[in-house]
This record gives sequence, C-alpha cells and structure tokens, in this order.
Amino acid sequence: MTSTKTKQHKRIAIIGAGPGGLTLALILQRHGISSVIYEREQHDKSHERGGSLDIHEDSGQLAIKEAGLFEAFQRLARYEGEDFRLFDKTGKIYMDEIVEQDSMGERPEIDRGELCDLLLSKLDPAQIKYDYTLDHAVTLENGLTELHFKNGFVETADLVIGADGAFSRVRPLLSDVDVEYAGLTMFELNVLDAARRYPDLSAFNRRGKVFALDDHKGILAQLNGDGRIKVYVSLKVDRDWLETSGISCDDPKAAKSSMLELLTDWGEQLHKYIHYADDTVLPRRIYMLPVGFRWKRNPSVTLIGDAAHVMSPFAGEGVNLAMQDAMELALAIVRNDDVSVAIQEYEDKMYVYSSEKARVSYDNLVLCFSQEAAPKLAELMSSYHE
Repeated sequence: MTSTKTKQHKRIAIIGAGPGGLTLALILQRHGISSVIYEREQHDKSHERGGSLDIHEDSGQLAIKEAGLFEAFQRLARYEGEDFRLFDKTGKIYMDEIVEQDSMGERPEIDRGELCDLLLSKLDPAQIKYDYTLDHAVTLENGLTELHFKNGFVETADLVIGADGAFSRVRPLLSDVDVEYAGLTMFELNVLDAARRYPDLSAFNRRGKVFALDDHKGILAQLNGDGRIKVYVSLKVDRDWLETSGISCDDPKAAKSSMLELLTDWGEQLHKYIHYADDTVLPRRIYMLPVGFRWKRNPSVTLIGDAAHVMSPFAGEGVNLAMQDAMELALAIVRNDDVSVAIQEYEDKMYVYSSEKARVSYDNLVLCFSQEAAPKLAELMSSYHE
C-alpha cells in the first residue's frame, strides 16, 4: 500500500463543489489525503439550487457515514418527508402514504443547502477554490492533465475527477458522447411559507410529496425544510417547445397564466400550486446520458455523479449516486498504490450500479408521462411493498 504521506503529494483536482465533489474531498481528507475542489460559482450557492433530497439508506447514507457525519445528519433529516400522495388531473387519489411522526424510514429528507452546509462544516476551507470555471482540459504526454480555467489560471494534476454535472467539461477527455434531451420540460415554482400563507394547500400537500399525473403532464410538489413547497409543472414536449410556446419566464405572471391554460381541465386544488406560487418561474429541460453509458478508460481522469450518469429525477437517485460514487472512488484511492488501479476498481463497480438505476429512472419517466399514468404508478409502487 502507498503511504498516506506519498499520496499527499499527488495533486488531486475535483471539478465541482456539489454534494458529490464535497463528499469525495471530505472522505479523502479523513484519510489524510489532500485534494482541491475547483467550483465555478463565486461562493457556495447550494441553498439556491434544487429542493429537498431523499437520502437513501444503501447509498447516500453510507457515504455520509463514511464522511463521519451521520449523527449530525440524523439531527437535520426529516423522516416525515417520506409522505406521498398520488392523484390524477381530476383530483382522484390513488396513493396516500403517511409516515408515522416518530418513524425512522429508509429515505429521510434533507434540503440540498443543509446537506452541503453539513459537508462544508468539516471540510478544510483551503481545499475549495471558488470562481474557477473550467474552460477545457488537456491530457499531456506524461499522463498528467492540464486544466485551463476561464479566469486564466492553469493547473496540472495527477488525478482529475469531473464532478461538474450534466454538462461536464471533463467528460470530453473520456468520450464524445453528450447528454440527450429526455423529452421532459419543467417549470420550477415555489409556494413560500406555505403553512402560514396558504393553509389549505399546506393541508392538501401535507409533509412530503404530491404527484398529479395525467395527459403526459404532471404537477410534482414537495415540502422543503424552510416551509416552501417546491413545484414542478412538467410537460412531455419537444426540446424546442420552450422557444416556440410563446411562454416567457421573464414575465412570471403571464407564464403562470399560460400554465393554467395548459392544465385547464385539471382540478382547482391542483391549480392552487400555480396560483399561490411566488412570481419567479425557472424553466428546466431534463437531460440524460444513454442507459449503460461507459467511456474509454483514462488512467488519471474519471467522473462521478451527473457527469458520469445523468438521468431523469424519477428514481430519486441523483444525489445518492453522486455520493455513492464519491465514497467508492475515495475508498479505492485510499486502498490502492496506483491511481489508475483505483480508477479501474471504482469504474467497474460504478458502471454496474449506475446503469441499473439509470434504467429504473428512464422506465419511471416513461411511465409517469404515459396514458393512465397515476393508476400505473400506483400499481408499480404497490408491487414494491408486496
């Protein structure tokens, strides 16, 4: 085994300070191995991105334990966030799952910002460089990788890990395959301070998630830890639909009115998710890499998280896979003398579990935006409990 002292002299560069990149750096740090995270934002913006995350017992929670943060995580996690209600467009209910108040389920919720704060609380701040947007990377003849950042900084690293999301600037070193539009476009909305301002909707939504699915459309809602209900109005449409629909998110009131017209025959209770939303509307296209995507092995470059296997959110696996990847790669680096051996060990394992989850995610996406989606999803989820 290579000593920790030797490994400290390896220059390990992690591109991206999301949950995956932070988990990787923290687990390495716990084993005495230094790395540097290069993050494009000027400061941590995790509180501004995404909503509440399910952290799974067999992946994300294992990584949190390996990072030494499980007790702190349990104090923050919301186990009641596993409540789930499923409707069709008329408001007919197909599932109504309630988690007991004191239950310790397998998929507790935590807001993305809180999770990143937790990881950052134990990570040496000197290991993160903000305002470093990777422009491109070059593999050198000596096996090292040269990183060129938009601020003019150039760095050379022994090991580069792309934790930089769906549109990774590291992935082109390994493959010419790019992400594909998954056929789904969403509008992200927020109903702020829902319990106080809109008690009727708060009572309907309860403590977890609501899915309303019909006509190749959906309203997906989730209570966050800060009291907001995050809402995704979701449509199965062509990739260029946003440009051709005439809906401008720069005019939120008009955009919300257009959404209501698209869902004109949906129940009034479901319309409230749009009526009550704050006047900020964010468009989201959903992208994916091919199920089973693999790349040409590079002995000093690899990928984790969405950079490696971006998929739709319909298996709840995104952050969990990113953190599992981070754990598996970090422990492989700890175990092995040779970085290339660590990469091979990690990638061989990751390809298996990530392709399984990508298949489930794709199948669920197709189901949720098919005809009779609500009863089909209810039947599928009921089969999991049998």
